Amino acid sequence: MIRVSVMYPNQGGKFDLDYYMNNHVPLVHKLLDPYGLVRVEVDKGIGTARPGAPAPFVAIAHLVFDSLDRMQEGLKAHDPELAADLANFTDIQPQFQISEILY
Repeated sequence: MIRVSVMYPNQGGKFDLDYYMNNHVPLVHKLLDPYGLVRVEVDKGIGTARPGAPAPFVAIAHLVFDSLDRMQEGLKAHDPELAADLANFTDIQPQFQISEILY
């Protein structure tokens, strides 16, 4: 299994969580389910281990795919459409990490 983590740094920019959950995530499913997207998990940053410290990320999305090849094919086909929707919910430049799930 492959995980794509899309991390939105907590830099004081705008992030519309309502739009993200109700519009962007369904768009992700619509476009990427045919390419082996198994599930999407969304984390809302609320803090760190140090009480009162701000979370380093306002939100993190984890997209789990059944294979690296299918994930790459899906993102290649639909990245422009997904990237174009960013302006509808954030002005934060996301960071990405692709990982192999070991356990």
